[in-house]
Amino acid sequence: MIKNYLKTAWRNLFLNKTTSLISMAGLAVGICCFLLLTTYLINELRYDGFHTNADRISRLTFSYKSADDADVKTAALTPTAPVPVFKQEFFDVEDGVRVVNYSNMRAAVVQFGDKIFKEKKMLVADASFFKIFTFNFISGDTKSALDNPSSIVITASTAKKYFGNDNAIGKILKVDQKNNMMVTGVVEDVPEYSQIKFDLLGNYAMMPRSLTRAWNSSNDYSYFLLKPNADREAVAKQMTNYITKDRPLSNDKMWFNLEPLTKVHLYSSATYGLEPGGNIKYMYILGLVAVILLVLACVNFLNLVTARSAERAKEIGVRKVMGAMRGQLFSQFIIEAGIITLISLIVGFALLDLTLPAFSTFTGQQLGLHTWNLSWLVIALVTLFVLVTLLAGTYPSLYLSAFKPIITLKGGSSMQSGGNMLRKSLVVFQFVVSVFFIISTLIAGNQLRFMQSLDTGINRDQVLVLDMGGMPYSKIETFKTEIGVQTGVLGSTASYDSPVNVRGGYSINIAEGKNADFNLSVTAIPVEKSFTKTLGIKLVAGSDLDVGDEQQVMDTAESKRRFSFILNEKAVAALGWQPEQAIGKKIGLNGRMGTIKGVAKDFNFASLHEEITPIVMFPEYDWFGKLLVKTSGKNTAKTIANIQASWHKFYPNAPFEYHFLDQEFEALYKTDQRTGSILTAFTIIAIFISCLGLFGLAVFSTRQRIKEIGIRKVLGAGVASIVGLVSFDFIKLVLIAILISSPLAWYAMHAWLQDFAFRAEIHWWVFAIAGGTAALIAFLTVSYQSVKAALSNPVNSLRSE
Repeated sequence: MIKNYLKTAWRNLFLNKTTSLISMAGLAVGICCFLLLTTYLINELRYDGFHTNADRISRLTFSYKSADDADVKTAALTPTAPVPVFKQEFFDVEDGVRVVNYSNMRAAVVQFGDKIFKEKKMLVADASFFKIFTFNFISGDTKSALDNPSSIVITASTAKKYFGNDNAIGKILKVDQKNNMMVTGVVEDVPEYSQIKFDLLGNYAMMPRSLTRAWNSSNDYSYFLLKPNADREAVAKQMTNYITKDRPLSNDKMWFNLEPLTKVHLYSSATYGLEPGGNIKYMYILGLVAVILLVLACVNFLNLVTARSAERAKEIGVRKVMGAMRGQLFSQFIIEAGIITLISLIVGFALLDLTLPAFSTFTGQQLGLHTWNLSWLVIALVTLFVLVTLLAGTYPSLYLSAFKPIITLKGGSSMQSGGNMLRKSLVVFQFVVSVFFIISTLIAGNQLRFMQSLDTGINRDQVLVLDMGGMPYSKIETFKTEIGVQTGVLGSTASYDSPVNVRGGYSINIAEGKNADFNLSVTAIPVEKSFTKTLGIKLVAGSDLDVGDEQQVMDTAESKRRFSFILNEKAVAALGWQPEQAIGKKIGLNGRMGTIKGVAKDFNFASLHEEITPIVMFPEYDWFGKLLVKTSGKNTAKTIANIQASWHKFYPNAPFEYHFLDQEFEALYKTDQRTGSILTAFTIIAIFISCLGLFGLAVFSTRQRIKEIGIRKVLGAGVASIVGLVSFDFIKLVLIAILISSPLAWYAMHAWLQDFAFRAEIHWWVFAIAGGTAALIAFLTVSYQSVKAALSNPVNSLRSE
């Protein structure tokens, strides 16, 4: 019986090659896209899950809101004290480790012999690091790898870079010309799906602050290994109580949070993480896209099978007259669906293997079949086969097997009108999805372009960024003087941090005319006197920093320094002053006393996802991390070459590396851009799948109306009128889809845009373009068959009449 079903099913596939190929092509593409997106989602969702104790590891974050702050501030950075103190104080804390992003302060200059590199992925951590986290050692002892203050652990690729095939253990690396670090371990390269990434890992003891247990100056990342069955929220509450027990009368609110390690990448809202996190909302969106694409492909199959119902009606009638039961017919049709699904699954999997390398490059992730657990992959493929077969085959099988033999053998079908309604509904559904995707892609693209073109109050154009971390200011000033006379250099300035992503958390705790307990959380950045001028930051009141302000903080003992501050409009407003009123007012910033010298027009110093908040710029020449060089943009290559020549003269032991400030700005929206690109690609695929189904339906439609078309041609109908006649029914369905999808897309994208503090408007022309594009694509898809039928010889179609 089964053998006969298989033979019949195979014969039917060959008898209807066009239908079969369209069905299999649509299903194969849908399955491939589903698996591609699922691979990407698995990679995102598995972040940090490879650690043996991942379920017991938590990251500490700190939240704070004073009575004078508008919003709660939550940061991933913590002081030096929590880890050593909480390890001693709380029973449920088994172990803890402090991690510092050494390369965030400066790209470490690492030397071995004549090999010198700037390392941008260097961390330092307590000796307990490898007792908490699981990184596979190639050589060295896991338990004692970081016991010595001068120990350093490197990855396999780093070992290859410095030592070739030689044994790295015991070799000495010189870090920043002052720290001789002995290699005590080599680990496998850190997986891309780890939010703790490093090429080199030094001992926390190399940091001067390792000798202190401070509760201020947050620069560490603190991780805790909790004991089995410990209540994470209860432990966090104990930690909060510990730091607030001596502040019963304070109006300030502060608390600790313990974030599960495996949730940090996608769920954390804390600022200043080790690396930019993902967004769980985008995972939901992409997961929904994956399912929709698979459903679209199944809808194609369902639609094409029901469209062929009239052609198979007599076959079904004959089978029923000969004694076939409905269950046997159902089995026959479900086996046909299974064969098409199996072939599509094989082709789709082959496409997956072929496209994964390109998709990996496209998404910036290291994706491959290795991303999957083998047993998961097998289960997924089997489940996919069963689900697609049932989803695409069950209704057509029930539909076809229910035909009544008397009616079908007379040439009619009692269920034809129902079938027509179903097919029309499915076409509308397909184009609702396609138009929704087109609108969403256009709005997302418009938002990304809006962010790139928005006047953020900083002139980022043609600004080179050089890493100067740790270099004495006297040498920086001499270097600036030399490059300042070069052709193509318009100016330069130094700052502690990147001006498009300032990370310094400070507080104004003294302000003229305010109560003694006044406390306003602000962002602040130490800058050089030429900072605002070089970056085009406009002042609305007061004046810029000058040589006098510089000398006031450089030539005076630290305890007697007096600072000049530049505040933005938000900071001045939070203090309750107008810009002109603020000039000359005395304030204290984390112990730095001085006066407000200028008020800057509000500018974006963080992601456009965030509102502009108070910021303070002040001259402090103890440490600068960035040198910002404004160039003319003319003959940029020569300008950079000249700067490089000067660099090697001043810093012969430091490699010359640079990037443009615009690149830092764009990196803030990496997740948005990646999701937008994926959405664009799969929008095209959704349209392709929808058009495949539409093309198949057009084939059947013209075939069923071939005699009608022949009669119309004999009576004088032209090609244009026939094309319009055949196409109108389909275009009408597309227009209905546009009307349904437009409000849905508006609602969804309006909600998405709320994640941006600065967002583009949703314009009417987006819907016009999306609808027009969908209608044009549908018309072109259908018109091919319409034109072909209109140009056919009516004699051939009417010969049997």
